[in-house]
Amino acid sequence: MLSWMLGLCSIATIVSCSDENRPETLSKVAPSIESVSLAENDSLVEQGRADNMYIIRGKGFLGTRKIFFNETDTYFNATLITDNVILVTINRNTPYADASDELRVVTPKGTATYNFIVAPPAPAIESYAPINPAAGQNITIKGSFFLDPVVTFGTIPATVVSSTLTEIVVTVPPGADMKHVIVSTISGHATSWEAVGTAIFDDVWYHGWDDEGSGADYITDATTRQGSVYLESTNGAWSGNQFRDVNWSTLDISNYSGIRFSVKGRAGDKIAVIINGNWADSQSIAVAVTDKWQDVEIKWSQFPFAVTGLQSLVIKEFTGNASVYQIDDIGFTLTGE
Repeated sequence: MLSWMLGLCSIATIVSCSDENRPETLSKVAPSIESVSLAENDSLVEQGRADNMYIIRGKGFLGTRKIFFNETDTYFNATLITDNVILVTINRNTPYADASDELRVVTPKGTATYNFIVAPPAPAIESYAPINPAAGQNITIKGSFFLDPVVTFGTIPATVVSSTLTEIVVTVPPGADMKHVIVSTISGHATSWEAVGTAIFDDVWYHGWDDEGSGADYITDATTRQGSVYLESTNGAWSGNQFRDVNWSTLDISNYSGIRFSVKGRAGDKIAVIINGNWADSQSIAVAVTDKWQDVEIKWSQFPFAVTGLQSLVIKEFTGNASVYQIDDIGFTLTGE
């Protein structure tokens, strides 16, 4: 597979260096398409997915001017075309619902048409809310490419109340606690980062926890990582926020392998994660911050001491400079993950 592709690129590169209007760079016959294969393993396919590369085989391809999938003018690299082979990637924005199901290759000698279905990319889950729902409660899943979705919690099927390509409302079935949300379509499946019931904070605090009056602001807008509310912390050097049970009770962590949260701020900044009052720098975990939401997982085993329960969580500035950072979706990772 690799050897013939390299050969194709070498031949096509020579061709592409010539004037595309010279006779030797143009096919002498009208184009025709014989087959389409997935480039990854050169397997014949009758349908394709956006963001994937495919091999079109046939004849009359030299001098190709346009390639269309479902009437979408698709970018192609002329160095990846010979008279009998085209390598092309289906554009991510190619329509797949109520479409023509047609591939067309246009050359100066004519147009080749081939029946070919474009399926959407595999679904992607961005978030769902709330993280700690009760059985029978509706949750909202946000993401992309939710075409005719099937939703399960682990292996437990759920009833879809409504769905669009970017949002699903689903009723939580009995037994969903400690299960991940899975969205499946004809193109694949996506699994949520968070398991049901593992939140300490999503839009509200659970388990009697709070921010201990630490000055964090509760921000409600569309830039959240999850749900509709996140925490924004404005800090001087080495300062931060402590989150804990208001009565200093200790959370049972026997079902969990570590803690998770999402954070963003100023690129180049750094935070320290401190649990259970172990304040020494050598006992904390440093995390680099970027200007995009990043999901952080820290295993109990990463701390240089035994963790048998969780009483408090501190997130503080760790560069010696004033900073502003945002925190969202605080919770646990399951044992075994």
